Amino acid sequence: MDRSVYVAMTGATQIMRAQEAVSHNLANASTVGFKSQLSAFRSVPVLGQGMGTRINAVAQGIGQDTAQGPVTTTGRPLDVSVQGNGWIAVQTPDGNEGYTRAGDLQLTADGGLTDALGNPVLGNSGPINIPDAAQIVIGNDGTVSTVPLGQGPDSVSTIDRIRLVNPDPAQMQVGADGLMHMSDGTQAPVDADVRLTSGTLESSNVNPSTELVKMISLSRQYDMQVKSIRTSEDDADSAKQLLQAS
Repeated sequence: MDRSVYVAMTGATQIMRAQEAVSHNLANASTVGFKSQLSAFRSVPVLGQGMGTRINAVAQGIGQDTAQGPVTTTGRPLDVSVQGNGWIAVQTPDGNEGYTRAGDLQLTADGGLTDALGNPVLGNSGPINIPDAAQIVIGNDGTVSTVPLGQGPDSVSTIDRIRLVNPDPAQMQVGADGLMHMSDGTQAPVDADVRLTSGTLESSNVNPSTELVKMISLSRQYDMQVKSIRTSEDDADSAKQLLQAS
Protein backbone atom coordinates (compact mmCIF):
# COMPACT_ATOMS: atom_id res chain seq x y z
CA MET A 1 0.00 0.00 0.00
CA ASP A 2 2.79 2.42 0.99
CA ARG A 3 4.62 1.84 -2.30
CA SER A 4 1.53 2.34 -4.44
CA VAL A 5 0.73 5.59 -2.65
CA TYR A 6 4.31 6.79 -3.14
CA VAL A 7 4.23 6.00 -6.88
CA ALA A 8 0.88 7.80 -7.32
CA MET A 9 2.03 10.77 -5.23
CA THR A 10 5.23 11.10 -7.26
CA GLY A 11 3.23 10.98 -10.50
CA ALA A 12 0.83 13.66 -9.29
CA THR A 13 3.74 15.91 -8.28
CA GLN A 14 5.39 15.65 -11.70
CA ILE A 15 2.10 16.34 -13.46
CA MET A 16 1.74 19.52 -11.41
CA ARG A 17 5.19 20.60 -12.62
CA ALA A 18 4.15 20.00 -16.21
CA GLN A 19 0.99 22.03 -15.60
CA GLU A 20 3.14 24.95 -14.40
CA ALA A 21 4.92 25.07 -17.77
CA VAL A 22 1.61 25.04 -19.64
CA SER A 23 0.20 27.75 -17.36
CA HIS A 24 3.30 29.86 -17.99
CA ASN A 25 2.79 29.58 -21.74
CA LEU A 26 -0.89 30.50 -21.50
CA ALA A 27 -0.07 33.51 -19.31
CA ASN A 28 2.31 34.78 -22.01
CA ALA A 29 0.11 34.08 -25.03
CA SER A 30 -0.06 37.83 -25.70
CA THR A 31 3.48 38.76 -24.63
CA VAL A 32 5.54 40.36 -27.40
CA GLY A 33 8.33 38.10 -28.66
CA PHE A 34 7.62 35.30 -26.16
CA LYS A 35 8.77 31.81 -27.08
CA SER A 36 6.75 28.82 -25.92
CA GLN A 37 8.44 26.76 -23.21
CA LEU A 38 8.71 23.04 -24.01
CA SER A 39 8.54 20.28 -21.42
CA ALA A 40 8.40 16.49 -21.49
CA PHE A 41 8.33 13.49 -19.17
CA ARG A 42 11.57 11.54 -18.77
CA SER A 43 11.89 8.05 -17.34
CA VAL A 44 14.18 7.94 -14.29
CA PRO A 45 15.08 4.62 -12.58
CA VAL A 46 14.03 4.28 -8.95
CA LEU A 47 17.13 3.70 -6.81
CA GLY A 48 17.19 1.41 -3.77
CA GLN A 49 15.87 -2.04 -2.99
CA GLY A 50 13.57 -3.69 -5.49
CA MET A 51 13.56 -4.64 -9.11
CA GLY A 52 15.61 -2.58 -11.55
CA THR A 53 12.58 -2.20 -13.80
CA ARG A 54 10.98 0.39 -11.51
CA ILE A 55 10.94 3.89 -12.98
CA ASN A 56 9.46 7.29 -12.29
CA ALA A 57 8.24 9.73 -14.91
CA VAL A 58 9.88 13.12 -14.23
CA ALA A 59 8.69 16.33 -15.91
CA GLN A 60 11.45 18.64 -17.06
CA GLY A 61 11.96 21.54 -19.43
CA ILE A 62 13.57 20.72 -22.76
CA GLY A 63 14.02 24.25 -24.11
CA GLN A 64 12.00 26.66 -26.19
CA ASP A 65 10.03 26.56 -29.39
CA THR A 66 12.11 29.01 -31.46
CA ALA A 67 9.59 29.24 -34.31
CA GLN A 68 8.79 32.83 -35.25
CA GLY A 69 5.50 34.20 -34.00
CA PRO A 70 3.03 36.22 -36.08
CA VAL A 71 4.30 39.66 -37.10
CA THR A 72 1.93 42.62 -36.82
CA THR A 73 2.36 46.11 -38.23
CA THR A 74 2.24 48.94 -35.69
CA GLY A 75 3.83 51.86 -37.57
CA ARG A 76 5.64 52.92 -34.39
CA PRO A 77 9.26 53.93 -35.17
CA LEU A 78 10.68 52.20 -32.08
CA ASP A 79 8.89 48.89 -32.73
CA VAL A 80 11.09 46.32 -34.46
CA SER A 81 10.82 42.61 -35.20
CA VAL A 82 13.66 40.21 -35.97
CA GLN A 83 13.39 38.63 -39.41
CA GLY A 84 13.92 34.88 -39.09
CA ASN A 85 16.57 33.78 -36.60
CA GLY A 86 18.39 36.19 -34.32
CA TRP A 87 18.19 38.13 -31.08
CA ILE A 88 18.48 41.68 -29.78
CA ALA A 89 21.19 42.13 -27.14
CA VAL A 90 20.31 44.00 -23.94
CA GLN A 91 22.12 44.72 -20.69
CA THR A 92 20.71 43.01 -17.60
CA PRO A 93 20.57 44.74 -14.18
CA ASP A 94 23.68 42.81 -13.04
CA GLY A 95 25.66 44.16 -16.01
CA ASN A 96 25.66 40.96 -18.03
CA GLU A 97 24.29 40.47 -21.53
CA GLY A 98 20.89 38.97 -22.28
CA TYR A 99 18.95 38.40 -25.49
CA THR A 100 15.35 39.08 -26.42
CA ARG A 101 13.05 39.14 -29.43
CA ALA A 102 10.63 41.58 -27.79
CA GLY A 103 11.08 44.58 -30.05
CA ASP A 104 8.72 47.05 -28.38
CA LEU A 105 11.61 49.38 -27.55
CA GLN A 106 11.23 52.41 -25.29
CA LEU A 107 13.01 55.72 -24.84
CA THR A 108 13.76 56.92 -21.32
CA ALA A 109 13.63 60.54 -20.20
CA ASP A 110 17.40 60.85 -20.55
CA GLY A 111 17.47 59.31 -24.03
CA GLY A 112 18.33 55.71 -23.18
CA LEU A 113 16.99 53.05 -25.53
CA THR A 114 15.56 50.11 -23.57
CA ASP A 115 13.35 47.08 -24.02
CA ALA A 116 9.87 46.94 -22.47
CA LEU A 117 11.37 45.68 -19.17
CA GLY A 118 13.75 48.65 -18.92
CA ASN A 119 16.92 46.77 -19.89
CA PRO A 120 19.24 49.02 -21.96
CA VAL A 121 19.58 47.98 -25.59
CA LEU A 122 23.24 47.39 -26.46
CA GLY A 123 25.07 48.91 -29.43
CA ASN A 124 28.63 48.75 -30.72
CA SER A 125 30.08 50.36 -27.60
CA GLY A 126 27.56 49.71 -24.85
CA PRO A 127 24.04 50.92 -24.10
CA ILE A 128 22.53 53.10 -26.83
CA ASN A 129 21.69 56.69 -25.91
CA ILE A 130 19.71 58.85 -28.32
CA PRO A 131 19.84 62.68 -28.03
CA ASP A 132 16.72 64.79 -28.54
CA ALA A 133 15.61 64.38 -32.12
CA ALA A 134 12.75 65.25 -34.43
CA GLN A 135 12.71 61.73 -35.85
CA ILE A 136 14.21 58.34 -35.00
CA VAL A 137 14.78 55.66 -37.66
CA ILE A 138 15.94 52.08 -37.07
CA GLY A 139 17.31 50.45 -40.21
CA ASN A 140 17.10 46.82 -41.28
CA ASP A 141 20.67 46.23 -40.11
CA GLY A 142 19.95 47.72 -36.68
CA THR A 143 21.44 51.13 -37.41
CA VAL A 144 19.83 53.85 -35.28
CA SER A 145 19.64 57.22 -37.04
CA THR A 146 18.01 60.50 -36.07
CA VAL A 147 17.03 63.84 -37.56
CA PRO A 148 18.25 66.48 -35.04
CA LEU A 149 15.79 69.00 -33.69
CA GLY A 150 15.41 72.09 -35.83
CA GLN A 151 16.94 70.50 -38.93
CA GLY A 152 15.46 69.17 -42.14
CA PRO A 153 14.86 65.52 -43.07
CA ASP A 154 18.09 65.47 -45.07
CA SER A 155 20.16 66.04 -41.92
CA VAL A 156 20.33 62.42 -40.83
CA SER A 157 22.81 61.52 -38.10
CA THR A 158 23.83 57.93 -37.33
CA ILE A 159 23.84 57.28 -33.57
CA ASP A 160 24.76 53.62 -33.16
CA ARG A 161 23.89 50.12 -34.32
CA ILE A 162 21.85 47.67 -32.27
CA ARG A 163 23.86 44.61 -31.32
CA LEU A 164 22.20 41.68 -33.15
CA VAL A 165 23.31 38.09 -32.55
CA ASN A 166 22.34 34.65 -33.80
CA PRO A 167 23.98 31.90 -31.69
CA ASP A 168 23.06 28.23 -31.84
CA PRO A 169 19.81 27.81 -29.81
CA ALA A 170 21.34 24.69 -28.24
CA GLN A 171 23.93 26.94 -26.58
CA MET A 172 21.30 29.21 -25.00
CA GLN A 173 19.05 28.91 -21.98
CA VAL A 174 16.26 30.92 -20.40
CA GLY A 175 17.27 32.92 -17.34
CA ALA A 176 15.19 33.80 -14.30
CA ASP A 177 14.84 37.30 -15.78
CA GLY A 178 12.94 35.91 -18.78
CA LEU A 179 15.82 36.71 -21.15
CA MET A 180 17.93 34.24 -23.08
CA HIS A 181 21.56 33.79 -22.03
CA MET A 182 24.52 31.83 -23.31
CA SER A 183 24.78 28.59 -21.32
CA ASP A 184 28.53 29.01 -20.76
CA GLY A 185 28.18 32.62 -19.56
CA THR A 186 29.94 34.13 -22.58
CA GLN A 187 28.67 36.78 -24.98
CA ALA A 188 27.33 35.78 -28.38
CA PRO A 189 29.21 37.29 -31.35
CA VAL A 190 27.58 39.91 -33.54
CA ASP A 191 25.93 38.51 -36.66
CA ALA A 192 25.77 41.01 -39.52
CA ASP A 193 23.20 38.87 -41.35
CA VAL A 194 20.45 39.38 -38.76
CA ARG A 195 17.83 41.80 -40.02
CA LEU A 196 15.12 43.90 -38.37
CA THR A 197 11.82 45.22 -39.69
CA SER A 198 10.90 48.61 -38.28
CA GLY A 199 7.31 49.46 -37.40
CA THR A 200 6.36 45.85 -36.66
CA LEU A 201 6.23 43.54 -33.66
CA GLU A 202 6.58 39.78 -33.34
CA SER A 203 3.77 38.31 -31.25
CA SER A 204 4.05 35.30 -28.96
CA ASN A 205 4.31 31.95 -30.76
CA VAL A 206 2.15 30.24 -28.12
CA ASN A 207 -0.88 28.44 -29.56
CA PRO A 208 -3.57 28.87 -26.86
CA SER A 209 -5.71 26.04 -28.24
CA THR A 210 -2.83 23.57 -28.12
CA GLU A 211 -1.88 24.62 -24.59
CA LEU A 212 -5.48 24.29 -23.38
CA VAL A 213 -5.66 20.75 -24.76
CA LYS A 214 -2.43 19.94 -22.90
CA MET A 215 -3.85 21.41 -19.70
CA ILE A 216 -7.01 19.31 -19.96
CA SER A 217 -5.00 16.16 -20.64
CA LEU A 218 -2.69 16.81 -17.67
CA SER A 219 -5.68 17.51 -15.40
CA ARG A 220 -7.19 14.14 -16.27
CA GLN A 221 -3.87 12.40 -15.59
CA TYR A 222 -3.65 14.17 -12.24
CA ASP A 223 -7.17 13.00 -11.32
CA MET A 224 -6.14 9.42 -12.13
CA GLN A 225 -3.17 9.66 -9.77
CA VAL A 226 -5.34 11.06 -6.98
CA LYS A 227 -7.90 8.31 -7.57
CA SER A 228 -5.09 5.74 -7.31
CA ILE A 229 -4.09 7.15 -3.91
CA ARG A 230 -7.68 6.95 -2.66
CA THR A 231 -8.02 3.38 -3.95
CA SER A 232 -4.87 2.37 -2.07
CA GLU A 233 -6.23 3.92 1.13
CA ASP A 234 -9.56 2.15 0.70
CA ASP A 235 -7.80 -1.19 0.14
CA ALA A 236 -5.73 -0.62 3.31
CA ASP A 237 -8.85 0.14 5.35
CA SER A 238 -10.57 -3.00 4.02
CA ALA A 239 -7.54 -5.10 4.90
CA LYS A 240 -7.53 -3.75 8.46
CA GLN A 241 -11.20 -4.61 8.90
CA LEU A 242 -10.63 -8.17 7.68
CA LEU A 243 -7.73 -8.62 10.07
CA GLN A 244 -9.76 -7.30 12.99
CA ALA A 245 -12.71 -9.59 12.13
CA SER A 246 -10.45 -12.63 12.04
